[in-house]
Amino acid sequence: MFYRGYGDGPDGRETGPKRQRMSGQAPPGSFYGPHPGSAFMYNPYGFVPPPVFPVVKLRGLPFDCSERDVLEFFHGLDVVDVLFVHKNGKVNGEAFCVLGYPLQVDFALGKNRQNMGRRYVEVFRSTKQEYYKAIANEVAESRIHGTVTGGGGGGDGGGGGGSGGRSGGRSPRRQVQRVRPSDDGKENAEHTGILRLRGLPFSAGKEDILDFFRDFDLSEDSVHVTVNGEGRPTGDAFVEFRSAEESRAAMVKDRKTLGSRYIELFPSSVEELEEALSRGR
Repeated sequence: MFYRGYGDGPDGRETGPKRQRMSGQAPPGSFYGPHPGSAFMYNPYGFVPPPVFPVVKLRGLPFDCSERDVLEFFHGLDVVDVLFVHKNGKVNGEAFCVLGYPLQVDFALGKNRQNMGRRYVEVFRSTKQEYYKAIANEVAESRIHGTVTGGGGGGDGGGGGGSGGRSGGRSPRRQVQRVRPSDDGKENAEHTGILRLRGLPFSAGKEDILDFFRDFDLSEDSVHVTVNGEGRPTGDAFVEFRSAEESRAAMVKDRKTLGSRYIELFPSSVEELEEALSRGR
């Protein structure tokens, strides 16, 4: 999907991949809400340019950094999207973070050189063009190296306490479990009719997931997007299929893309679903 209402292309078409339907999932009255008119507003003193696109670039992230870590690092700000950067199939310690309002960029810049784990993270002002270019590069990387753009950060990037790579320190928030597709046991797992989705864009809603599984007979009531205790999306969701056979067939969508993200699917259970939903209450 794409950003809407900003006339990116010379022929009026929108350009650059978009994490699904940001405008529909953004905070009320945010930067991504419906635009009341053209890109410029008239006043007696001239034209007023549109607001700055609210995106910052992070450098020096810990090797095991996750989207949740970035959310906590920018606690109190409206994070619309997080894009980790890969190079040659590996994370490089950089990421882009899109915020809900242009005003929040200055608050995000105030986090420059603050610590995440034992590493300090550098925060820079960025642009819409740089962010779109990074998305395009990630799509190309994923096709060549099979990287998962919804994955963690990296330790090879810029400044941070200690040297680059794995020695950059662990995130204090959570240990990220990295499981290889060859040994995760998905093929032999028991199916109960419920699948767990991991790696969703924070802006993804039920309609995006229904479109992802458009070959299956699902309703909105069968889709559950999980949130944390603060009501923020976790990047996970659960989908209830009509039968175990149907959920097994839906595994064909494992590691397929939703927007620019690879989505991982896991057989789940009613107990895991209920536990996940209870954490967001």
